[in-house]
Amino acid sequence: MMESDLYSQAGEQTVCWPFDDAAGAEALAEGLTFSINDTLHPLCLLAAEQLQQHLQEQQEWEHNFGLAVHTRGTVIGKMFGVLAVRTKEGELGYLAAFSGKLAGGNHHAKFVPPVFDGLVEGGFVNAGMTKLTQINAAISRLELAAEEENPEQIRLLKALRKTHSISLQNKIFEQYHFLNKAGESKSLVAIFEEATYRKPPAGAGECAAPKLLQYAFRHQMEPLALAEFWWGLSPKSAYWEHGRFYAPCREKCAPILGHMLS
Repeated sequence: MMESDLYSQAGEQTVCWPFDDAAGAEALAEGLTFSINDTLHPLCLLAAEQLQQHLQEQQEWEHNFGLAVHTRGTVIGKMFGVLAVRTKEGELGYLAAFSGKLAGGNHHAKFVPPVFDGLVEGGFVNAGMTKLTQINAAISRLELAAEEENPEQIRLLKALRKTHSISLQNKIFEQYHFLNKAGESKSLVAIFEEATYRKPPAGAGECAAPKLLQYAFRHQMEPLALAEFWWGLSPKSAYWEHGRFYAPCREKCAPILGHMLS
């Protein structure tokens, strides 16, 4: 089967990919029931190997993972995820996703789209970030000027910045709605409220696992096995090791996955 033949939706790029070893993958998938645990299923290892090969060979975008010499920009390692699925037509394949943004964007060939795209041109996120930049610039100008009346103006601008930032973040949270296995949708805010969290942490909903399950449920695909791995160097923590597999994070993902798998 050609990759282009495997189940894209009308108007969308193909993001469900066949396994190179189709017969071997089918044998591994037989009788498989989905669950999230710390055990790496061999089916996910096959998918991860194919995705990692794509990351090394693709030339459509450039992202500095810190693995190559002479790559420009800040080193940013990235979490990737793979989800083995069976389509509603009964075909076996896998989905791929990245956490947050990749190469400054949300949409790249071979990967599922974000649950909410805050980078849409003309959207409220860009407008809100522009305003935040303007407030920061005004604060910097006043701090450099060091005139007598400036401290009060700076205090007011910092209060405005805080209010604007909180309002923007809350509006972003309101855009995220997640499906569960039954096709029921629930907002990110409601999910975290029911999980007794005060509010969602920044970046909630942008991890690989929720993206993968959202796409699978939206297109009536049956999830079979999921795995996430870190790709690149981590300038902030030695915990993240290149090529190592990790369970979905508890802080951002646990409440969301609790709903999605209910």
